[in-house]
Amino acid sequence: MADYDRLPSDLRGWLSQAALPWSPRSVLRVWLSAMKTYEDDREAVHLYMSHLEAKKLKKEAKKIWGFE
Repeated sequence: MADYDRLPSDLRGWLSQAALPWSPRSVLRVWLSAMKTYEDDREAVHLYMSHLEAKKLKKEAKKIWGFE
């Protein structure tokens, strides 16, 4: 829980709405990379993170239930 508490507040906000159970370490790694790529544009980073999560969910659904 301490790792979660150390996450940036914007990231904790996004993570509280996430569909997948991200680990604090992995979500922070992706977040920091996206912040660099999108030059600290938090809205763009949130959209990127949501897109990444949707892509992962689609892949998992296909693998688990056999459909898209």
